[in-house]
Amino acid sequence: MGVRAGKPVKGFSVLLGKVMHARLFPKKNRFTYGIYYIALNLSDLDNAPIPRNRFAPLSFYDKDHGACDGSDLNKWARDLLESYGVTKADGDITLVCMPRVLGYVFNPVSFWLCRDQQGDIRAVICEVHNTFGERHSYLCVAEDQSVIDNETFIKTEKLFHVSPFLERAGQYGFRFHVTRDHFAAMIDYYDASGKKQLVTSLIGNLVPMNKENLRHAFWKYPLVTFKAITLIHWQAVKIISKGIKYIPKPLQNKDKNSASANLKKV
Repeated sequence: MGVRAGKPVKGFSVLLGKVMHARLFPKKNRFTYGIYYIALNLSDLDNAPIPRNRFAPLSFYDKDHGACDGSDLNKWARDLLESYGVTKADGDITLVCMPRVLGYVFNPVSFWLCRDQQGDIRAVICEVHNTFGERHSYLCVAEDQSVIDNETFIKTEKLFHVSPFLERAGQYGFRFHVTRDHFAAMIDYYDASGKKQLVTSLIGNLVPMNKENLRHAFWKYPLVTFKAITLIHWQAVKIISKGIKYIPKPLQNKDKNSASANLKKV
């Protein structure tokens, strides 16, 4: 059973790709695994070709993102953009995230692609969840709100505890390369001294979202959300076995949103 063109619905895709993590020091650790995400046009969610807010083998729930209370996701994103004076991202917003599989989901990171009226990406909201049930969103915008392309490098301060083996300090470096048929997000972590310690990526191909391609993804990577959380804990065991120090979780910062250094709240 392969990927089929089927009948696509405009603004909705399935991302078939691979996740890679590479820890560079004090001990090296690297893993790669296959995965799939879904890409949803937030201005047309009512027409999404995937079950929404109800149980199904594959489904999408509004309450898994944004304010996590089931409220309007498109409005949440636009309110965040407005709060930082991001005016050029006035077009469609696409949410790239993992679906619920048999009712279960864990999204380590989701990407909100915020475009202008010409379809160019002007901002990316990186919504991060940890295994402690917390979340934080990093708003990434280039200097002067210029178009984000494959040469754009955006840094933000790390303000959220994710891995219990990395300090809540330092910076993230974000790069994105998105075309009609391809998606790539690269996130590097730099420690408090500025040394690159972790390299991560999600890279894959975008295919039209339809019943055939959703079914293909479901069977190609069975129980993918369960797989993701299981692999996170398995890698933790491997890291502990290498003698890397465990860092207790600090209290989460009150503000669950932050932005790249060139932005200030208005």
